[in-house]
Amino acid sequence: MPADLAVIGLGHLGLPLAHAAVAAGIETIGYDTDPRPVAELAAGRPPVDGSLNAAGIRRMLAGGFRATTDPGTLGRVRTAVICVPAPLGTDRRPDLTALDEAARALATRLRPRTTVVLESAVPPGTTEGRLRTILETGSGLRAGHDFALAHSPSRLDPGDRSPGCAAVPKVIGGLTPACTEAVVAFYGRLTDKVVRARGPREAETVKVLETNFRHVNTALVNEMSVLCHDLGVDLWDVIRCAETKPFGFPAFRPGPGVGGHGMPLDAIGAHQPLRLVELAGRINESMPGYVIQRCAALLNDHGKSVRGARVLLLGVTGTADLAGLDGSPAPEIAGRLRELGASVSFHDPYVSDWRVQDRPVPRADFLYEAAADADLTILLQHHRTYDLQGLSVKAQLLLDTRGVSPAGAAHRL
Repeated sequence: MPADLAVIGLGHLGLPLAHAAVAAGIETIGYDTDPRPVAELAAGRPPVDGSLNAAGIRRMLAGGFRATTDPGTLGRVRTAVICVPAPLGTDRRPDLTALDEAARALATRLRPRTTVVLESAVPPGTTEGRLRTILETGSGLRAGHDFALAHSPSRLDPGDRSPGCAAVPKVIGGLTPACTEAVVAFYGRLTDKVVRARGPREAETVKVLETNFRHVNTALVNEMSVLCHDLGVDLWDVIRCAETKPFGFPAFRPGPGVGGHGMPLDAIGAHQPLRLVELAGRINESMPGYVIQRCAALLNDHGKSVRGARVLLLGVTGTADLAGLDGSPAPEIAGRLRELGASVSFHDPYVSDWRVQDRPVPRADFLYEAAADADLTILLQHHRTYDLQGLSVKAQLLLDTRGVSPAGAAHRL
């Protein structure tokens, strides 16, 4: 008896989808080539931090979900959704190695009338080009005729535990209109609204636009942060006032970097890079250096030097309330502080062991004591567990790069 769904890739993209599918009564299996997440799930533990906790995993297992490393299970499903990572490589282009492996594993087991969806962030043209070729070559079937093929970009907000899949509209671009409708029928069981794109390339480019929109606007407020500091203007108050405008102004906030899983897609295949995104990337990548400048100036204002200073970093992950260092500016900031002669320690509720440039960074087990002892405390990531009011009282000197501390209690970026 075939299962309804196979989720290929049990990470930040795949797990929430599998959870939503099981909750909707869809018989679901999870496939991953890595035995570690499969073992963690079998033991009732989430293999990655995010919107899914141990209770959510237990509910999935109770609902019949099973995880496996056996590719043979892919031959007994009606729908397969590929959610493997496609991280940016050193050339700033997505590494599609995991996608190729997933596609080959599925291709040799693909049956007629199966629906295949790609959710991974990929360059436009990947679904109807690279993925389609691997599936058709390995299966002997034709996409759009023997099986349905489509792209549906993931719209997960890592760390946001509130909306779930149902509240977020799903964009779907099929290889043919019939492919689109097959995928609409599937996602219609999980979400309140589906949006039909003209085709796979348009659906893929939705992710490019959404991701780059975030990075470009973050770069703008990062530049404004530097300007406003030089002018003696409180940017955080400016943003607070500006976001009351009921149209035309989605609020973005500065920080020590961008971080998170959605990296800017500034190079799309062999096409010309987006110049504005390239510039935004350079601005955002300059922020760790600016943080160091502010640290040196603050210490100097209080009669201290960076050399020999005790500096405590709070929150070193790439995303608030999540483990993982994807895109985090913390390693660069810690490395630069060390090069200047500072003694660096860190605290993060999601990180127990941290190394920078192959050297361990001491972890502060007692937060308030460490903040009181440090010459400078830098808030890099605003985890929910941090009591900013208490920290601002305890810390000798606090640099808040997220603008979340009580007004006047800390120096803001």
